[in-house]
Amino acid sequence: MEKFLKSTIIFSACVLSFANVTFAKDFSEAEIKTELEKSGGAIFPLGEPNTANEKYFTGKSYVAWLSKDVPMGNVTFIDGAHTFWHIHHKSCQILIAESGRGYYQIWGEEPQELLPGQIVTIPEGVKHWHGAAPNNFFQHIAVMKPVEGISTEWLEEVDSKIFNSLK
Repeated sequence: MEKFLKSTIIFSACVLSFANVTFAKDFSEAEIKTELEKSGGAIFPLGEPNTANEKYFTGKSYVAWLSKDVPMGNVTFIDGAHTFWHIHHKSCQILIAESGRGYYQIWGEEPQELLPGQIVTIPEGVKHWHGAAPNNFFQHIAVMKPVEGISTEWLEEVDSKIFNSLK
């Protein structure tokens, strides 16, 4: 029990120290890596700016593709950035939280916090969103089945009042 409490206190202090950081609007790659180091580090490369999908995200994000054979990317969300609501067709999506603090939400359910080491599977055809917690950086690996005809249907933005009320 003592070991568990000590680990919980250390983890809580780490999360609190990261959550109290005030972020600017533009970040260099070095600054992003520094912020991620404060919450467990950046295991995979930051990747390239996610320009292909930037119109479906509320802020800046990066993607580093990790496999040529499987749709699997390390996604970095900057300063509270998150996706719009969306649906994946012909594949579920597995999210593996790596660093920082994030959230995901399945339509009709409450938002769920995502912390490093947590894994969630979003079923095929289910409306959802995911990304960084407000005023936080976040990284996750997103994995999907490599099937023909896989697609993402992008929908509306997440209600900003609901998002900003998350802790």
